[in-house]
Amino acid sequence: MNIQRNPNDSMKSTWRDADRSQWTLHHWLYEILDIHPLSLDKEVPVHPKTDKVPYLPELDQHRWVITHAFLPIVIHHVYYAYTGQNFSTLGAILFYSVAFKLIAIHELHVLRRIGHKLGFLDGDVHERDGVPDVSVAKVARSLLSTSTFRPVFTVFLAYRTSQPPSSTNWYWLPLEAGLYGIVLDFWFYWYHRLMHEIGGLWKYHRTHHLTKHPNPLLTLYADLEQELFDIAGIPLMTYFSLKFMGLPMGFYEWWVCHMYVVWAELAGHSGLRVVAIPPNTLSWMLRLFNAELIIEDHDLHHRFGWKTSGNYGKQTRLWDRMFGTCRDRIECQPENIDYENTASLPWI
Repeated sequence: MNIQRNPNDSMKSTWRDADRSQWTLHHWLYEILDIHPLSLDKEVPVHPKTDKVPYLPELDQHRWVITHAFLPIVIHHVYYAYTGQNFSTLGAILFYSVAFKLIAIHELHVLRRIGHKLGFLDGDVHERDGVPDVSVAKVARSLLSTSTFRPVFTVFLAYRTSQPPSSTNWYWLPLEAGLYGIVLDFWFYWYHRLMHEIGGLWKYHRTHHLTKHPNPLLTLYADLEQELFDIAGIPLMTYFSLKFMGLPMGFYEWWVCHMYVVWAELAGHSGLRVVAIPPNTLSWMLRLFNAELIIEDHDLHHRFGWKTSGNYGKQTRLWDRMFGTCRDRIECQPENIDYENTASLPWI
């Protein structure tokens, strides 16, 4: 019996080689910003699964996130120091929305460079999925929505014109940055797991699982209901949870927390053949429980996950470990990790 598939479920991606006169504004957005996950004119190394997988030191990732997170804050501070005036609420929205987009674009460029150097998980079986022909506009809108609305609600909830960047709470920031990823992952874990295990919710998540070998642009490839929860619901639940715990969660600290999450979200969908643990100031604690997430964990969630899955966490493996939903790794077993010839993380 032939089963008719919904044409909108197609993952075929041929538009980059198609006639550019047929491109829309959305197609040109990817081209102009140069955010393609791969360059068509460059080779991608392919490794058998028995090859050693390089390790990317967590400290390198911390440096990348911190320098990029604080660059806008430094610019903001210089503006305040020279003018004696803080950004208005609208000014803060515009400035940090642009900064959010530029940092994400830069990360996409860096991930692509690493991919061309190191290759991808399961690369000996399947290439990375591209942006589907039928969803070019949808993916573009999801990227723009995330990079706009997260800064917007962050400003509205936490920004105060009376508090310049120098008011950043340095004492609490390391704890806030670490707990933010862990608490966010608690809420994400249960929301994510329930969408897999409850039929009435799966219909909102199935689109995201059309990709079995995702790329960073497909991080928020989903139906509207899931997009809203990913963009705003989970971050807001995390923010109010930390406030309830007594943490100050000022605007500038929350901004840094967002940057850690964005790094992990994009890298987690990159499929890079590298052992990279999402940077977290509380990694020492996660290590005690063998609860550190790596890129392969979420890649396996996509590759083998459908209604019944595993590896539901996206920032840590803590909740998967605690509730028994970890999947076995394939290429990144401990004996197959190369800790000597480590990978490097380009800053530019």
